[in-house]
Amino acid sequence: MSHGNRQKHESKNPIQRALIRRFSAAMVAMVARVKPRTIIDVGCGEGYMLRALVDAGVDAELWGLDLSETAIADAKARLGDRAHLEVRDAHELAAIGQRFDLVMMLEVLEHIPEPSKILPLLGQLSRGHILVSVPWEPYFRGLNFVRGKNLAAFGNDPEHVNHWGRGSFRRFLEARYTVLEMPGVFPWVMALASTDAPA
Repeated sequence: MSHGNRQKHESKNPIQRALIRRFSAAMVAMVARVKPRTIIDVGCGEGYMLRALVDAGVDAELWGLDLSETAIADAKARLGDRAHLEVRDAHELAAIGQRFDLVMMLEVLEHIPEPSKILPLLGQLSRGHILVSVPWEPYFRGLNFVRGKNLAAFGNDPEHVNHWGRGSFRRFLEARYTVLEMPGVFPWVMALASTDAPA
């Protein structure tokens, strides 16, 4: 996953770079909306999104978790002492009662075999809000296909085991939480949700 992340975030393709910039700007806007003092990025990878928050001047205590030692080493090089970064399973933090104002999980749920089991974990870690994103299907696969990526799988990334559109992702989240906003960040779906149960 690490290599793909670097390719995505450090692409020289101007369209790809513009899409990533728009994604980052939407993330920063959602963070600004809820004004968290503490933020954790679960599955933070190499720390690109945490770095985007720092670069945007977000004044919060930042945490990042990932299961990859290589990714966390990269994240530490990218963020220095601006974020608390650990190779750790988020379940461990939830078990000891660690809580954060905002819990982010960006571009991770599509990789997890039973994503419905992760939603309660995000709520356990959160004092109020979660920010999540996934590829917007079928458009994400279509864009891959037209640029010649993963042709044998009709554009589907072999690591993606779940696929959502905007409507199905909203329903997935609203089984447990209250969706506050879903900014347009094609070809991804992003959602800010309150961890209060839906009315």
